[in-house]
Amino acid sequence: MLLKHFNFKVSKGFIPLLIAQFLSALADNALLFAAIALLAQINSPHWHQPLLLQFFVISYIILAPFVGGIADAYPKGRVMFYSNAIKFIGSLSMLLGMQPLYAYAIVGVGAAAYSPAKYGILTELLPPKELVMANGWMEGSTVFAIILGSIIGGALAQFDPLVAIIIITGLYLLAAIFNRYIPALPVDHKLPKKNPLYMIKDFWHAFKVLWKDPEGQLSLAVTTLFWGAGASLRLIVIAWAGYALQFNLEESTRLTAMVAFGIAIGSVIAARYISLKDSVKVLPAGILMGGFVMTMTVIHDWQIAALIFLFIGALCGFFIVPLNALLQHRGHILIGAGHSIAVQNFNENIGILLLSGTYTWMVREEFSINTIIIILGLFVSVTMLAIYKHYKKII
Repeated sequence: MLLKHFNFKVSKGFIPLLIAQFLSALADNALLFAAIALLAQINSPHWHQPLLLQFFVISYIILAPFVGGIADAYPKGRVMFYSNAIKFIGSLSMLLGMQPLYAYAIVGVGAAAYSPAKYGILTELLPPKELVMANGWMEGSTVFAIILGSIIGGALAQFDPLVAIIIITGLYLLAAIFNRYIPALPVDHKLPKKNPLYMIKDFWHAFKVLWKDPEGQLSLAVTTLFWGAGASLRLIVIAWAGYALQFNLEESTRLTAMVAFGIAIGSVIAARYISLKDSVKVLPAGILMGGFVMTMTVIHDWQIAALIFLFIGALCGFFIVPLNALLQHRGHILIGAGHSIAVQNFNENIGILLLSGTYTWMVREEFSINTIIIILGLFVSVTMLAIYKHYKKII
């Protein structure tokens, strides 16, 4: 239904983009659960499982000054192709026996380079009025990939992690094929110089420009909080389901899929009813999300849990899609789409690194899972309330 709003020329480039990023995201998410199962199989310490996320996201932080400039300096479809090839190498390395933490870090390098091109190309394919809708499709397909990746990755990993990794490696190869059908578009905001020092200075300039822009500052603050909390919540749900419901890995991944399914619903609602100019009015949904997270501590029935996770996901999707679109729009105008996504990824992955690192520390220090949940829920609600009050004047 929504695709009828795109003209034929846009659809021709948008559909291969959607398929390629879906397959790549499917592989990324399935690989996480395969890696978790593989760590258990080789008897790694329990706290190595949340450490996977930190090995994955560190590349986003280290490479942030370079990947945005690269995405803007070359055709983004080509950047996506080569980035996906790096993911393929990481997955193949895990299959051939590399320590899962290190192999997943290689996949993180590819993901860090892939993201600015994937989201930045939207502003080149589409006019501003269709960015929220396009983001709804991108987030919806990504979330569908998370759902399938969680289910497939969990099921296959429970059976045999190495078989799961073979299939995942094939998915990266298939994604690369669709990358080749993304049209070559004119280069946007090409860098005058390509030496590393200039790129670091250029990134720092982009970083300051976005943080000084009121709308850019707001969207960066919210998306940083969302991705940090969301990544930690994904691991917390697996641990909580094992504790409260006695679920195994495969059953636990189905509950994480409910969060993802809820995000898809929220994304579609946001794409349908929230315009770019109204994107900052969705902040109260983030406050409610933290409250729903804390209800996990009193749930002992999987059906109620599934419903709560669906609500949490819907609230996430409803407020993150418009703010992503706002950030892309402001970034495209101010500094270039690739630069803005790189700055966004830098901030978001610092959030993931800090929050997942805190979670890893709490697991290592043997905090109870309910204590961890209360801390996360309160942190999200209080922080979102503070952001809402601070930016109320522009809402």
